[in-house]
Amino acid sequence: MDTPAGEPAPDGAGPRVPAPALVLLAVASVQCGSAVATKLFDAAGASGTVLMRLAFSALILVVVLRPRFWTWSRASLGAVSMLGLAMGAMNLTFYLAIRTVPLGVAVTLEFLGPLTVTLVQTRRWKDLAWALLAAGGVALLGLSGGEAAPVAGMGWALAAGTFWALYILASARVGRLVPGTDGLAVALVVGALLVLPFGASGVVAVLDRPAILLGGVAVAILSSLLPYSLELAALRHLPTRVFGILMSLEPAAGAVAGLLIIGQRLALPEVVALVLVSVASAGATLGRRRRYGMTSTRPRMP
Repeated sequence: MDTPAGEPAPDGAGPRVPAPALVLLAVASVQCGSAVATKLFDAAGASGTVLMRLAFSALILVVVLRPRFWTWSRASLGAVSMLGLAMGAMNLTFYLAIRTVPLGVAVTLEFLGPLTVTLVQTRRWKDLAWALLAAGGVALLGLSGGEAAPVAGMGWALAAGTFWALYILASARVGRLVPGTDGLAVALVVGALLVLPFGASGVVAVLDRPAILLGGVAVAILSSLLPYSLELAALRHLPTRVFGILMSLEPAAGAVAGLLIIGQRLALPEVVALVLVSVASAGATLGRRRRYGMTSTRPRMP
């Protein structure tokens, strides 16, 4: 018997792999996928790589789920379209950011999007402290900028965070209107169509290079399909407040993936900024879950 998302399963009904481990594996998978994506930039460009990620993810999910979108209401179609637009813009701006910004820094800045959503929806004085802590981390990144984190790239990362926030809100609406994961499959198609004008030339340039195309499939699996599956399984057995705290490890996971896969090293101020934003996110998320008992959706799957 399945339990509602975000509520622990009864004794004996848990997954063989502990639910927290599933979330950590998902976080690692997402960041490894982003790191692998950077290796495709020279051949397909950032926009072409995003297009491959969204298109391959959409193709796989549509084939598996076969969503009957033509039977949906106008409201459902509108909500899914908005989700797809937010998804496509989020991924495009993030990949434009990691062309020049270290992965850990980009994820830290992008993470301000969901953190802002959490803070705006609460009215506690402690939330101001978490906001100031996160702002301190961003200020530290700005002051330490330089070649490691150029201003333009940081701007793209902040834009990605804005679209991530919009994605969270749109995802919640789709979850209310469209059952199951069919909405996600169609939203991926919309996102791919949004990115198509920007990434088409990059993909066309690598159509005769199977290794690059396989790399695009790998990015789609690592950054989208695998983490989504892992987190869907975890949320059936894990309190959402714990899920939110584990998700706050995303910036740190990005820094580790950047170091191990593409050799990116962060300076001390960047590491401190990463820690400040992660702690602010964990603190704000924990407080919100305890007070409101709200469920959490994965804002990163696309």
